[in-house]
Amino acid sequence: MAINRKIQTLDEFTIQQMRDFPKATGELSGLLRDIGLAAKRVHVEVNKAGLVDILGDAGTMNVQGEEVKKLDVFANNQFMGVLQHGISCAGVGSEEMDDIVVFDDEVSNKSKYVCLFDPLDGSSNIDVNVSIGTIFSVFRRVSELGKPATREDFLQPGTNQVAAGYVIYGSSTMLVYATRRGVNGFTLDQSIGEFTLSHPDIKCPDKGKIYSVNHGNFFQYDEKVKQYITACQKKDKSTGGPYTQRYIGSMVADVHRNLIKGGIFMYPGTTDKPKGKLRLLYECNPFAFIVEKAGGKATNGDIRILDVQPTELHQRTPLFIGSKLMMEELESYTHATQ
Repeated sequence: MAINRKIQTLDEFTIQQMRDFPKATGELSGLLRDIGLAAKRVHVEVNKAGLVDILGDAGTMNVQGEEVKKLDVFANNQFMGVLQHGISCAGVGSEEMDDIVVFDDEVSNKSKYVCLFDPLDGSSNIDVNVSIGTIFSVFRRVSELGKPATREDFLQPGTNQVAAGYVIYGSSTMLVYATRRGVNGFTLDQSIGEFTLSHPDIKCPDKGKIYSVNHGNFFQYDEKVKQYITACQKKDKSTGGPYTQRYIGSMVADVHRNLIKGGIFMYPGTTDKPKGKLRLLYECNPFAFIVEKAGGKATNGDIRILDVQPTELHQRTPLFIGSKLMMEELESYTHATQ
């Protein structure tokens, strides 16, 4: 049987990237491969979620005051485990944990990177078989190498990220990650058990016809945001429309679709939650980094998401993210003087 050498696995791709940079140490590549391993383990459990006792609630609350799903706990343990037992990560922060976890051992203290992640985004959809995902972010440490990582390593603005990505567990399982060189997507080939390059050099279309927002909160949004949403609803052929409203309730699925097809995702602040609901470090920063590297834009309604200086691990923020021209049209409303 002939071997298709056009197939490139995640491992091969990251090694090739190292060959292009002779001074690279391989730590970042190793960390990405560790994340890929954990994602495969979560993929297996997601695929049999209806057959075993991992659906439903674990009976505990996370730091956000939300009920923790059993599969959330499993996913968190998998990512924690592979990163702790690898050689490329000095510590982690998870949406499911109150505080950072520092890997205080000789090898980890010499590692250059820390990782933040949401182990299972959209977990409220687990029981109804809707796409869910993992989101991750990688920073280079600012603390002294050879010593344990510190909170300052995690509380960096998103513009300092060296890599970010997500895994979507849907009709197929796909890992998308971005570095400063660009964005690439890998689909899990179950016949060989490897993530293979399927979407090289992803670019977000400058414009799309999809807008994603929770219409159930419409009357709690700022007036300028409501004006833009209304404008989206009124689009026709003469104004670049008609637009289609698509909102899954799983951020990974919504942003992934808009990244590939073009569109805008909005999670504004509301009258009862003016600071928004999404987490800056675990959700917004990673996606802002990915979408910007693909040619899109991301803001909190006032400034670029990646310029926000975090002050706490579980800080929340409004988010507007998507195709460049659609974001600029939104800003013509949100930045209007009247």
